[in-house]
Amino acid sequence: MSLKFVMGTSIAVLALSLAACSDGGIDSVSKAVSAEAKPAVLGTFGIATDHMDTAVAPGENFYEFVNGTWLKTKEIPADRSRFGAFNVLSDQAEARVRTIIETAASKSTPSADEKRIGDFYNAYLNTDSIEEKGLTPVKPALDRINAAKTHDDVLALMADPGLGLDAPVSPYVYIDAKKNDEYIVYMTQSGLSLPNRDYYFDDSEKGQKILKGYRDLAAAMLSEAGADDASDRADAVVAFETALADGHWTRVKQRDRDLTYNKMSTAELATMAPGVNWDMMLKTLGLGEQNKVVIRETSAIENAAKVYANTSVDVLKDYLTVSLMNSHSAYLPARIDAANFEFYGRTLRGQEEQRPRWKRAVSAVNGTLGEVVGKVYVKEHFPPRSKVLMDELVENVRGAFKVGIDGLEWMGEDTKKQAQYKLAKFNPKIGYPDRWETYKGLNVDRDDLIGTIQSSRTWSWEDSIGQLGQPIDRDEWGMTPQTVNAYYNSILNEIVFPAAILDAPFFDPNADAAVNYGGIGAVIGHEMGHGFDDQGRKSDGDGLQRDWWTEADAEAYEARAKLLADQYSAFEPLPGENLDGRLGLGENIGDLTGVTMAYNAYKKSLNGKEAPEIDGYTGDQRFFMAWAQVWAIKWREEALSAQIKNGPHSPGEYRANGIVRNFQPWYDAFNITADDAMYLAPEDRVKIW
Repeated sequence: MSLKFVMGTSIAVLALSLAACSDGGIDSVSKAVSAEAKPAVLGTFGIATDHMDTAVAPGENFYEFVNGTWLKTKEIPADRSRFGAFNVLSDQAEARVRTIIETAASKSTPSADEKRIGDFYNAYLNTDSIEEKGLTPVKPALDRINAAKTHDDVLALMADPGLGLDAPVSPYVYIDAKKNDEYIVYMTQSGLSLPNRDYYFDDSEKGQKILKGYRDLAAAMLSEAGADDASDRADAVVAFETALADGHWTRVKQRDRDLTYNKMSTAELATMAPGVNWDMMLKTLGLGEQNKVVIRETSAIENAAKVYANTSVDVLKDYLTVSLMNSHSAYLPARIDAANFEFYGRTLRGQEEQRPRWKRAVSAVNGTLGEVVGKVYVKEHFPPRSKVLMDELVENVRGAFKVGIDGLEWMGEDTKKQAQYKLAKFNPKIGYPDRWETYKGLNVDRDDLIGTIQSSRTWSWEDSIGQLGQPIDRDEWGMTPQTVNAYYNSILNEIVFPAAILDAPFFDPNADAAVNYGGIGAVIGHEMGHGFDDQGRKSDGDGLQRDWWTEADAEAYEARAKLLADQYSAFEPLPGENLDGRLGLGENIGDLTGVTMAYNAYKKSLNGKEAPEIDGYTGDQRFFMAWAQVWAIKWREEALSAQIKNGPHSPGEYRANGIVRNFQPWYDAFNITADDAMYLAPEDRVKIW
């Protein structure tokens, strides 16, 4: 997902998740581009059959049938809060990136880019220097905070992008969703140190432990910064955040695009939320010439301004101090880093150990100079034939989607025409960008890690606001090639697949076609499905947010979507903790769409022939096994609880099982009957696309 780090808060501007159809299908392409026969990476045909537990019947728990032995025997690494198929690939990409970085860092006569990479990496690893400097690198920022006398002084600090401080409201720049030929400033609720508003009002034993853990961390950070009465002052910081949280919209409400697009003038914003000096804040951010903004959560912004105005400057300064110490903890002495990890790693996610320093250094380099590294990554680890195969897979899945829209019995012709236009306009981006970011002007100082971090934040913000008034950059990517993920961007109507996800178990040029369709094919369909999920459907083929549905078709769609939401809300991964089907609805629609379209594309690729059995499994069985295989994951209880609360992705078991039980070809493939635990009566199954 493309992230803009502004005033300490990450803003997701993309919808993250996880085609004329070729007669030959992926098999024909494999034969055309691969002269030698290579074995599949997993098993004999692309499935790790040694991970299966065949003592579990497919209809009892399909996820365990495919992954049961792995689930029983795999230990979550101590530095992880969860571990699954995504992590396997992430670890592979991380090791490759480490080699790229360390090779650059070891050169005696490096290029300018190699020097920046090496200097950043070595600065991050130089813990002796970090310990020696202590708090000296953040003392100028602490002094600025201590010198603040007024609310406007505090606001000026919050609006300094280099400091990375939290703030009650966070601005970012992106394409105007309803006028997508220009960029505009958005503003969204912000300012919480816990993942969302609900954590501040959770009276359960688990919830109170988390809230106390944050309060203790705040006290520790204030004490480290030299504050007296740190305990009482931490209570005041938590009270301030709780007041902010009280006005925050829930994550379910935040998903609603009809509610979160509110364009107004800056004068109207000042009238709506008078507790903040908006003109000064915008000028400090370099946005003084902007007279229009889009407000995402109107009542939350009103509340934030009121809470801010009614909170004493001393409490706000303590809030900024805690924020500064936490946002810089990885670059400060080990005791401060450890305190931050104790809460955010151990208490919140159940992580037993901090990640090794080199892994965190790799992440830091990736986050700052990702496309410089990515350019080398692609050259070394992304074979051209993978792009050829992916191009054909995308078009095969698009073709299946086209047929699917034509066959919808619940959708009228006018809406179908608009849906087909949108599908045809999908722009796939595969592997890597056509134009690489150079990070011109971003300087790295090997002897000043925190100075480099702060200057890189400023560079990122200035790069972002530099888009205002410029033509839309359709070549920009929201992820680096070495990212194991994929996304759909509704404003540009594009589906994007970085190079690093195009590997087993998602994609293997030498695997059986059924496995590739059940893996990466379903991911392709998933991202296309986001264009037609409960929120993605609110944008048209040109990326404009507008209603292109007839009233009857919209009602029919919403009725089907509600059934799927209700199904997922019944799942209870932990005792007393159910999924929220409304929060995960977009992802679950994406999954259902992805499996449906990938399966239909796979069947078409067979050209009417029956797929051969391999190791005793039919083509259809291999397809569904591949789907379940990619969602294998183990969780620590704390991390699973956090996932349930924060969503929107359902845990792996429910992504695998929750979808196939709605899809008749799965029943046929494994002879599932009404006697099986996963059976759903036909009238209870959901079909949308």
